[in-house]
Amino acid sequence: MKEATKRSIVRWVHIVFAIPIVGYVYSPFEEIPNYAPVVRYAAVPAIVLTGFWMWKGHLLRRLFRKATPSNMPKGTNGTESLVKPMVSETESS
Repeated sequence: MKEATKRSIVRWVHIVFAIPIVGYVYSPFEEIPNYAPVVRYAAVPAIVLTGFWMWKGHLLRRLFRKATPSNMPKGTNGTESLVKPMVSETESS
């Protein structure tokens, strides 16, 4: 699946889950208890998660991306760039 398609899906999920919030805000006061659980436990968490994914998803994908042989230097297992040993000044002299 193309990245543009993935972004479009996440964007539409974000928009669709905003619809119950509009109903919650603009409904008559007597009907608010009917909307409250849906908004509280489904719509708001989904909107927050998709919003964070659209905002900072590139960082999460980079964190969880598996190192492939094509983007690793020869003779490495992919962890050398992630963990750098701390060398004190006395050890390096």
